[in-house]
Amino acid sequence: MYGSPEVSLLSKEGDIIIGGAFSIYSQISMSFLSEYETPEPFKCSRINLREFRFVQTMIFAIEEINNSSDLLPNVSVGYRIFDSCGSTLPSTRAVMGLMNGEENSWRKNCSSVHAIIGASESSSTIAMQQISGVFQTPMISHFATCACLSNRKEYPSFFRTIPSDYYQSRALAKLVKHFGWTWVGAVRSDNDYGNNGMATFIEAASQEGICVEYSESISRTGSRENVERVVRVIRRGTAGVLVAFLAQGEMDVLLEEVLTQNLTGLQWVGSESWITANYLAEKRYAGILTGSLGFAIRKAKIRGFDLLREFWETTFGCSFRSGTPGTKLCSGFERLQDADNAFTDVSELRISNNVYKAVYAVAHAFHGLLKSWKINGCFCFVIFSLVAEQLQKVNFTLQSGERVHFDENGDPAATYELVNWQRNQAGDVVFTTVGKYDASQPNWNQFTMSNVKITWAAESWERPLSVCSENCLPGFRQAIIKGKPICCFSCVPCGGGEISNTNNSAGCSQCPSEYWSNVDHSKCVPKVIEFLSYGETMGALLTAFSLCGASLTLVVLCVFFRFRHTPLVKASNSELSFLLLFSLTLCFLCSLAFIGRPTEWSCMLRHTAFGVAFALCISCILAKTITVVMAFKAKRPANTFPQCSAPLQRTSVIGCTLIQVFICVVWLVFAPPFPHKNTVYASEKIILECFLGSPVAFWVVMAYIGFLALLCFILAFLGRKLPDNFNEAKFITFSMLIFSAVWLTFIPAYVSSPGKFTVAVEIFAILASSFGLLFCIFAPKCYILLLKPERNTKKHLMGRNQSKTQ
Repeated sequence: MYGSPEVSLLSKEGDIIIGGAFSIYSQISMSFLSEYETPEPFKCSRINLREFRFVQTMIFAIEEINNSSDLLPNVSVGYRIFDSCGSTLPSTRAVMGLMNGEENSWRKNCSSVHAIIGASESSSTIAMQQISGVFQTPMISHFATCACLSNRKEYPSFFRTIPSDYYQSRALAKLVKHFGWTWVGAVRSDNDYGNNGMATFIEAASQEGICVEYSESISRTGSRENVERVVRVIRRGTAGVLVAFLAQGEMDVLLEEVLTQNLTGLQWVGSESWITANYLAEKRYAGILTGSLGFAIRKAKIRGFDLLREFWETTFGCSFRSGTPGTKLCSGFERLQDADNAFTDVSELRISNNVYKAVYAVAHAFHGLLKSWKINGCFCFVIFSLVAEQLQKVNFTLQSGERVHFDENGDPAATYELVNWQRNQAGDVVFTTVGKYDASQPNWNQFTMSNVKITWAAESWERPLSVCSENCLPGFRQAIIKGKPICCFSCVPCGGGEISNTNNSAGCSQCPSEYWSNVDHSKCVPKVIEFLSYGETMGALLTAFSLCGASLTLVVLCVFFRFRHTPLVKASNSELSFLLLFSLTLCFLCSLAFIGRPTEWSCMLRHTAFGVAFALCISCILAKTITVVMAFKAKRPANTFPQCSAPLQRTSVIGCTLIQVFICVVWLVFAPPFPHKNTVYASEKIILECFLGSPVAFWVVMAYIGFLALLCFILAFLGRKLPDNFNEAKFITFSMLIFSAVWLTFIPAYVSSPGKFTVAVEIFAILASSFGLLFCIFAPKCYILLLKPERNTKKHLMGRNQSKTQ
């Protein structure tokens, strides 16, 4: 042994010695010293009442075991407790003292402890474990939460009764996500506890879609300038939530500087180290921390522990011994609820219970050794690895009903209570449980909230916001801003046919083919179905023109029928005129088949009826043209051509029409038109149209009508110089010019017109060509029949003929 040996602060001999390392005293923070003060190196001078409470808990548990007849009967348990001073170097000296033993011990041959309880800090625990682990001495920590201590390869004999920060950090990430805080600040202790815990939190937060604006570290022994700088960073930050993964020493330093710079309005989210520290709830810090949220170890009740004589006497300033000068006698009816000091801090029983469980775990491990190895009360030469094996197997239930066991990493079950700093009716800060976290549950059910109202920062009842960018409402999607974290984004409207129905949607969803986005782009609605209907203005006008044309044709038909015996009507070939008027009526009426919702029958009818009606019409005109030309040539003396007879006219009309009928029948049999929902041309609506089935058949029908019209035009053009009384050919020529112009214009207009306008163009072509034929051929005759009856005589017609032929 080099140097002077360490001496335990508290000790008691026994067959089994349990060591303890607690931060009964702690170092004074550099931040609390003035610029002229220099602390003595490693000098611990500040008493820590909470750690003293842990010492009392350990002693209480050992005495309770010694008084038990069921656990370790006839075996005495002793203890040796050292001060770790809350720092690495003193902790190392403490563990060396525990391993070396003491010179004045009556157990000279086995002076080292059999197991160690402690320490409260992760860094101190790691330093102690690296020494005790050489001898495989079991060590159980009640408050060291660093996830690194779960590494069984590095720390095979380490156990703890507090969950690993691996779970707490993830619980904090779920907590922040639950309240919609996606933009937070973070501050941590600059040690193993803070650095490892914060690294795990940032990783878990990133998986939850949370961004950390800044992550700063402080140390209670660091410079004051660094603490001032960290508080300035927090003040300049835009995050309204601060996640403080701090040990109590660093929390004290930070809060002092926060008070100095008057930093208020932050929503604090704390780690288990300080979230239930009662001394922080005093008036000095209450204005800053009221509304804080954080996960704490579950509450526990240690039966009899809160009624220890010294606690009672200290709390109420009385004594159970009569005759004590200057002290009143304790009645036993004093109310603990009215007391307010470190001993009555019920929340401290959260961690104190961990010390209690650790002592009982060691006792149960040695009890198991007694049974399995038949040890007769001598534990001096027990192999430490055997104790560690027994600790791994322990599984018992405390009087409170809590089960104690360790997993393969030496960790307990990870269960937490979510506490909220609220004020009671007396105005004091209390730690109210508002939720819980259980890592053993499925991921979706690990974090649950209680039906308890939460107090938020600045004692507000309204939950604060902490986001880098305002929420994107339904109908918008997030767009990442280059060079900034993913939580900072702009809101971009969804495109046509896309929706987002939640806030902060990462992308927009495409609507199904027959649906379109509403005005707000928040839901898909059925697309507007477009077709040329009778109810709209354009449909109504086209219908009116169609009926007007059909009616006018019937009027002309009636006029011709009324004057059917007159020379003019007879000279115009009355039979063909009536058939032509009938076919023109069909031409006008067939346009009605193009208006209205397309159906299977209407699609087949509209194009075939149009084709046959116009073929009949042009066939009649062709027959009239041939009749006029042949009649004129038959008048010449040298002409031997016979006049066209009525049967020949009928045959030509029927033959020409039947060819069109045949084309239409073939079309309907092999590739008939059918209703079609066109979603390609206009993505925001459905154009209900008649698909041609066979475009080739459609253009063959059109070509045949064009062929007949061309024949009529040629023949009429050849007969344009006939005498006036026989000169119906020049009106037919003019009508064919109009007909051809209309349908030649129709082709490019039909191909380029969108949606229902395609149908409107076709109807317009039908009506325009029909009106052209009606007026060009029949208007001059009706003018003579109705307004110039003196010209409707055979003599007049013949006279004009003679005068022009002389």
